[in-house]
Amino acid sequence: MSDTIITVENLSKRYLLGHQATDRYSSLRDVITGEVRSFARRAINMARGQELVQGNEIEEFWALKNLSFDVKQGEVVGIVGRNGAGKSTLLKILSRITAPTEGRVTIRGRVASLLEVGTGFHSELTGRENVYLNGAILGMTRAEIRRKFDEIVAFAEIEKFLDTPVKRYSSGMYVRLAFAVAAHLEPEILIVDEVLAVGDADFQKKCLGKMDEVSRRQGRTVLFVTHNMVAVQSLCRRALMLSKGTLVADGPVTTVVTRYLETAQSSALVSFWSDKNTAPGTSRLRIKRVQVSAADPSDNLITMQTTLHIKTDYWVINTGANLHLTYHLINENEIIVLTTWGSTELNPGGYRSICEIPGNLLNSGTYHLKLLIVENGSTVVYEHSLISSFTVEDVAERKAGWLGREPGVVQPRLLWTSERCFHDRPC
Repeated sequence: MSDTIITVENLSKRYLLGHQATDRYSSLRDVITGEVRSFARRAINMARGQELVQGNEIEEFWALKNLSFDVKQGEVVGIVGRNGAGKSTLLKILSRITAPTEGRVTIRGRVASLLEVGTGFHSELTGRENVYLNGAILGMTRAEIRRKFDEIVAFAEIEKFLDTPVKRYSSGMYVRLAFAVAAHLEPEILIVDEVLAVGDADFQKKCLGKMDEVSRRQGRTVLFVTHNMVAVQSLCRRALMLSKGTLVADGPVTTVVTRYLETAQSSALVSFWSDKNTAPGTSRLRIKRVQVSAADPSDNLITMQTTLHIKTDYWVINTGANLHLTYHLINENEIIVLTTWGSTELNPGGYRSICEIPGNLLNSGTYHLKLLIVENGSTVVYEHSLISSFTVEDVAERKAGWLGREPGVVQPRLLWTSERCFHDRPC
């Protein structure tokens, strides 16, 4: 028997989007005519078994188009892509929540899905009742569910609220119980969407460890959608990349993740001004170009280990003052991570200054540069609050432990030494 557990063949999903006309004024005749047309269109759609849409203008939107791939038993497959790429639509079809428009999906075995918060539980039932309900949906007997019940409750850490209706749960409590049920009731296939981001850091760590356990030790198949590239590389050997509803990459996880980051990352936002007269600056100095990029030209990806260059091209128009180019590097929380400056006591002409930020210094995240031109060391004569931006990615593979973003403004690789203590050299 083949060990292929999921087969996707030429899978497509179409939605019909309705739009209202934007005319400001409509006559009674136009309103009546529009309602008649809308009724006729709904009747035709119902006869054809198509989605019902509202509006007098219809647009076809293909969320997925001609996807084909196989997944083998025991594989942990990461699915990556930007927002709107079709990842969630694919998971809903695999979970049998929605039907495909074209193509076919063949699945061998029971599927447990953890998609968006609110999916799969009955809000009026208690946590205890929902555990048994979900087990029954998966085809498990009451005895099988009872055998796993205590383990599920302990994992979810909701003992005090077990007999409370889940509609009163916080989103974090809901996710903890939903994941515990999905992971412990022994489905052959576990599908997990980005919903784990709702939980706290400790629970995320526990969930990622559980997914690793059910795949490596129990031989179950896991499909994992996330924007956490560290988790994908640590848990998965294979990854799929979606873009605008199509499958653009399928292969080893490192190769696919690198391609995704290279296409998704704003590796260098280049600011450029060709006209010296209108370029930002002062009567003494004007900026031509600012770019942040990897020091190694062959490196298309900025990671935590990458050495960066801030390249500034500018015109010195006239001398007579001591000018400094000053940069504030600011993170996504508007915290100034560092400040650096360079003197421009130069003769009139065009110049390029390069500032190097060493690798193994910045934490992962998005940064932007604020430029200041300072005269005589004290007077700010020009400033530009967002002259360039870039993203630092964390792509380190971790076999165990926390797989999320490490806390801290910076993440320098510091020197550690250890020595043994002896009786003649006490610690």
